[in-house]
Amino acid sequence: MSVRTLPLVALFCLLGSVAFSQTDHSEFEELQQTFTSGEEVTRACLGCHENESREVHATMHWTWRAPSDETGTVGKAAHTVNNFCINVNSNWKRCTSCHVGYGWKDASFDFTAEDKVDCLVCHEQTGTYKKFPKGAGYPAKEPTKFMGKMFNPPNWSVVAQSVTSPSLNNCGVCHFFGGGGDAVKHGDLDSTMLTASRDLDVHMSQDGAGLTCQVCHTTVDHQMAGRKYDIPATHVNARFADAGVESQISCESCHEAEPHAKKMLNKHAATVACQACHIPLYARGQSTKVWWDWSQAGKRGQDGKPMVVKGADGKQTYNGKKGAFRWESNVTPEFYWYDGTMTYVAVEDKIDPSGEVWLQMPNGAASDGKSKLFPFKVHRGKTPYDSSNNNMVIPKLLGKPGTGAFWGDFDWDEAIRLGMASVNVPYSGEYGFVNTAYAYPVTHQVAPKENTTSCTTCHVKKGRKDLRAGLGEF
Repeated sequence: MSVRTLPLVALFCLLGSVAFSQTDHSEFEELQQTFTSGEEVTRACLGCHENESREVHATMHWTWRAPSDETGTVGKAAHTVNNFCINVNSNWKRCTSCHVGYGWKDASFDFTAEDKVDCLVCHEQTGTYKKFPKGAGYPAKEPTKFMGKMFNPPNWSVVAQSVTSPSLNNCGVCHFFGGGGDAVKHGDLDSTMLTASRDLDVHMSQDGAGLTCQVCHTTVDHQMAGRKYDIPATHVNARFADAGVESQISCESCHEAEPHAKKMLNKHAATVACQACHIPLYARGQSTKVWWDWSQAGKRGQDGKPMVVKGADGKQTYNGKKGAFRWESNVTPEFYWYDGTMTYVAVEDKIDPSGEVWLQMPNGAASDGKSKLFPFKVHRGKTPYDSSNNNMVIPKLLGKPGTGAFWGDFDWDEAIRLGMASVNVPYSGEYGFVNTAYAYPVTHQVAPKENTTSCTTCHVKKGRKDLRAGLGEF
């Protein structure tokens, strides 16, 4: 298999990352002072990197909204709904522990404040810098235990002096734990990638290519290449084009369009995504969550606290705050025609509760000339909706007893009323639970070529399998 030469400017981007990583920031006097907050560290960074905060402000890592969406409704901080923790609005403090900023605790957060950008979460290398789970993006101010784990305040000076190019751990601290825990959201991204064997991922493994995230997800002005859910905004495309770097990365970004010695395999590559054959199973490192039933939430144990039940692997199969879960390992992906964009559901959208509601669904067709058959993890569950208005809802989950938050009072009606008020969308006062599905492209955990999908996985004697159901023909 041959590898295409990187564009010259892209090569310069990679070399620039190397140069940055060789800079010993402990030598800078600006970082040798005693800091007492993240904002102080950021202001020191801006003394040399004066444009960086404004660059971050233009990214999805900062806005949590799709840059191409002119309606302002697409994004986890906007009005689109998932079937994990549903939506950020009214639940800011918990969700924004993964934000690249400090202090997003409510709707009044100042997105223009330059010193609110958290440089450290992506650049520090001590491994001691951890945001507190309910701290709105801040680390703990004093030693604090959360769910049995101790969170200590950082030594701001030490972590500030350690900064360099982002490592796999910097990216993974959020992306491996999306949806509320390790391997919850993505079936192909979890903490096992930090020490991946070649059998798990030929790209990320130190026994394989030993690549870091940004080798593929190249960066221009802090804009990250590779988002596959919609078409990037014009200004994002322009920045990458000016730098000679692709904003929509693919396997062909490095590998040739016809990488195989056999013509038949290259013929397949024209309409079948590389991942379809080279990622035969996902969740090969550990189990991933495939089912989340919110309708079962609310049970308490004999001690009056939310009930928790764990499976044989130690992962929760029930949590009184969140409902019932199912986890699976070594999962065969579902396959759909995919043109690189998704259809989303926002709280304003009408749904049909008589069937499964796809909250995030791949777009594409075999006949459109641009789609490929692509593998997906599809997370399913039962999710709250307005049973009179027939639209999804956003509940206020996070909060103490007496606040109306579901995790405090276990009152769905009040939690939904408060959550919908936070986005100014009407709520009828009647709710139910609907079957939902949410698709994620499977692009990581690429297996060695000797472990690729066999021909008979798709081809049977009387035709081709319907891979979505795992049986039948089409």
